[in-house]
Amino acid sequence: DGYFYQRVSECRYSSKDLQGIEFIDSYVFNKAEYVRFNSTVGKYVGYTEYGVKNAEAWNKGPELAGELGELERVCKHNAPIDYSA
Repeated sequence: DGYFYQRVSECRYSSKDLQGIEFIDSYVFNKAEYVRFNSTVGKYVGYTEYGVKNAEAWNKGPELAGELGELERVCKHNAPIDYSA
């Protein structure tokens, strides 16, 4: 009865060292991930035909610069709070 869209952004911490932080931003449509930004890879990667087209466009546009800043702005900034929990 409709469509399902979800965007999940998360910080993954592998150690207390700030170098071990990874930012993931996933885009899901009808329970299938179609494109993802990973700060370790440094760009968007598409997993479906539609996702590949989005990734190509977003990697050339201002979207990429915005995602690259999220690791510093969100993950590293909030690391002390997340580590204390």
